[in-house]
Amino acid sequence: MKEILVSGALALFFSLFGTPLLIKALARRGYGQFIRDDGPSSHHTKRGTPTMGGIIIIFSVILAYLIAHLVTGNDITVSVLLVLGLVVALGFVGFLDDYMKISRQNSRGISGKQKIIGQVLAASIFGYLGLQFADSDGLTPLSLQLSTVRDTSLTLGVVAVVIWIAFMVTATSNGVNLTDGLDGLATGASVMAFLAFVLIGVWEFSQTCAAEIAGSNCYAVRDPLDLAVLAAAFAGSCTGFLWWNASPAKIFMGDTGSLALGGALAGIAASQRVELLLVPLGGLFVIITLSVALQVAYFRITGGKRLFKMAPLQHHFELLGWGEVTIVLRFWIIAGLSVALGLGLFYTQWVAG
Repeated sequence: MKEILVSGALALFFSLFGTPLLIKALARRGYGQFIRDDGPSSHHTKRGTPTMGGIIIIFSVILAYLIAHLVTGNDITVSVLLVLGLVVALGFVGFLDDYMKISRQNSRGISGKQKIIGQVLAASIFGYLGLQFADSDGLTPLSLQLSTVRDTSLTLGVVAVVIWIAFMVTATSNGVNLTDGLDGLATGASVMAFLAFVLIGVWEFSQTCAAEIAGSNCYAVRDPLDLAVLAAAFAGSCTGFLWWNASPAKIFMGDTGSLALGGALAGIAASQRVELLLVPLGGLFVIITLSVALQVAYFRITGGKRLFKMAPLQHHFELLGWGEVTIVLRFWIIAGLSVALGLGLFYTQWVAG
C-alpha cells in the first residue's frame, strides 16, 4: 500500500512541476496546436497553445513508478513492463502525428490508416507477449479466457486473444483521443478511471488465489498490486497535468497523451482480467465514440443529414451554446457515474460469488 501512495504522489509532483517546464520548452520551439477550420469557431483562440503534453504524463508515470520500487525494494513485474511498453509505443505513434501537424502547420498529421496500423501493431505485440512469462503459479500477464468483471470460462485461444486485445486497445485509445476536444475533459475522466483500477487491483490482491487461505471466489491475476501501483502513477500524473490543462488550457496532451492514456486503460483492464468492465469504467469515452459512429451512420443513411450539429458529442453542445467549462463539468459527472457503475458491478459480482 505504501508503494501505491509513493507512486501516485511522485507522479503528481513530477507532472505538476514538470509541465510548466515542458510548456516553456515547447513554446520556444513553436510547437503549438493547429486548430481545424471546420471545428467550433470558439476554438480558434486556442491556436498556438503548446501541445504534446503527453510527454510529461508518460515521463512522470515511468519515473514515479521506478522510484516507488526503489524506495520500497519491491520487484518490478512483467505485467507492468508490458503495459508501459504499450503506452510508450502508442505515445510514439501519437507523437509522430502531433509532430507532423506542427511541421506541416495544418491539422493533418499521419494518415488515419498509418495511425491504426501503428496502434494495431503495438497492441498485437502486447497481446502476444502478454500470454508468455508465466509465473510459478502458471499465470501469465494476460489470460486466454475472455473476462468481464473476472475471467469467464470462455477460452479464446492465442490468435483470438491477440485480435481481441488489438481491437480493445485501438478502440480505447481512439475513444480517449476523440474525447480530448475540450480543456481538461479527457484528463479528468482518465483520473477517475485510473483510480478505479487502483481499487480493483488492491481488492484483487487481497482476494488473490495465491494466498494460503483463498476462498472459491478468489482472483487469479498475475500482478494485481503492481498494476494498482501503475494505475496510481497514471492517476497522479493526470491530476498534475490537469492543473495546467484545465480551462483555459496552457497545454494540450495531444495525440501523444490521448493514445498513450487509452492504451494504459486498456492494458491495465486486460491485465487485471476486467476487460468488459472497461465499458462502464470508461463510459464517457464510449458515449463520445458512439456519437461519432452514429453521426457517420446517420449521415450515410439519410444522404447527408446530421444527427448532431457536430461530432464528437461535446462539440454538439458547444454549438447549442453551452459554455466549455459547463460541458466539461457535466461530462465529468457522467464519467464519475460510469466509474461508480463499473465498481458497483465489480463488487456485486464478488458478493454474489
